[in-house]
Amino acid sequence: MNYISTRGAGIGERHTFSDILLGGLAKDGGLYLPNEYPKVSADELARWRALPYADLAFEILRKFSDDIPDEDLRELTRRTYTAQVYCNVRDEENAAQITPLKTLGVEGGAPLSLLELSNGPTLAFKDMAMQLLGNLFEYTLAKHGQTLNILGATSGDTGSAAEYAMRGKKGIRVFMLSPHKKMSAFQTAQMYSLQDPNIFNIAIEGVFDDCQDIVKAVSNDHAFKAQQKIGTVNSINWARVVAQVVYYFKGYFAATKSNDERVSFTVPSGNFGNVCAGHIARMMGLPVEKLVVATNENDVLDEFFRTGIYRVRKSSETYHTSSPSMDISKASNFERFVFDLLGRDPKRVLQLFRDVEEKGGFDLQASGDFARVQEFGFVSGRSSHDDRVDTIRDVFEQYDTMIDTHTADGVKVAREHLQAGIPMIVLETAQPIKFGETIREALEREPERPAAFSGIEDLPQRFEVLGNDAERVKEFVAERTR
Repeated sequence: MNYISTRGAGIGERHTFSDILLGGLAKDGGLYLPNEYPKVSADELARWRALPYADLAFEILRKFSDDIPDEDLRELTRRTYTAQVYCNVRDEENAAQITPLKTLGVEGGAPLSLLELSNGPTLAFKDMAMQLLGNLFEYTLAKHGQTLNILGATSGDTGSAAEYAMRGKKGIRVFMLSPHKKMSAFQTAQMYSLQDPNIFNIAIEGVFDDCQDIVKAVSNDHAFKAQQKIGTVNSINWARVVAQVVYYFKGYFAATKSNDERVSFTVPSGNFGNVCAGHIARMMGLPVEKLVVATNENDVLDEFFRTGIYRVRKSSETYHTSSPSMDISKASNFERFVFDLLGRDPKRVLQLFRDVEEKGGFDLQASGDFARVQEFGFVSGRSSHDDRVDTIRDVFEQYDTMIDTHTADGVKVAREHLQAGIPMIVLETAQPIKFGETIREALEREPERPAAFSGIEDLPQRFEVLGNDAERVKEFVAERTR
């Protein structure tokens, strides 16, 4: 397996999974992808159907990481995906499944289900990849006698998932940027209450995209990045994306009885990382009918999949919503899909994303490339605050199931794309306690709270507020890594 950049740098060079694991952007500013996607045979698909989650993860990951010995990789996946780690299940009978499939009912002739991805230590789907990433980082660093300073940005869930995965890990520090006063109280408390000496929370005076732009600016300062040993855990990290591929296979197996069947997935999406994993699963051969992209009021991706126009928003045009983890106007993983959409032409990708920086976007409808989107099975929709409230209330009343705001965006949009006879799986993103204000508005009751998180909002918090300035962030990092 060799990895290449979406923008063409390093063609002819060898880049292994371990080579790109600790970094983020390629040296030309592009994103890494395999030079070709590994294919899953019918025999493999049949054999994988009965595997427990950890062993399924091993089988899928080994196709992308042939430089890690099988025995080491198997130990890593079995240590990561245990019922002890994913212990925040709502139904104890399903604890061993890691990602239980909860069928809500049949609507429009289609089974409608939730794939529970938020049973990990921070109650968000980000744990599914981040817990593995923490173990991979520690394994790789120890093997080479190295250290790593992780610089990341979060709109809510990525930060806490990264910090809980990396806390106490040898040779690792975490510097996490988040938009000041723009996360839910629970999300803020999860991150800022951590007192581990290798965790640093930085609240940026701006929106999430400002945080993300700072991370990219630091990553593009190659001298600083090398000197400070900067790595990333944001969704551009390839290992995170490929780890998320696993639960698409697991969800498919849970929703079907035969590998002749097809399913559709709806994915609440802002940065395009989660649904990009679904695209990769489909390219590997998973029988996926549709990949439904669900956005909130920040509908950059919905606009693209409806019109072919990708138009990023300015910070002043980004809405602060009740599904804040999707308050994103520049989808950092989108470039990977565009690379495949354009037949893996790095020159065209480079020009398009230059247009994003210089002109604010691009139009694939005018060039005729947009017509290929249907070949990849993508459709989309958007949701508003009123839609979220109505959907949370309806799902609770109909199915006695409480869902969070982002999952509500997914259910609302999924219902617009149901096909009779094709199971629709909505990827759950978080547990409702993370967004209590909207749950109370919708249901006039407190959200369910796992016992381990009782009183978390009252704990002392440790964080530093900085302006929207990449140089100041670099100074902060350098001062704490001397």
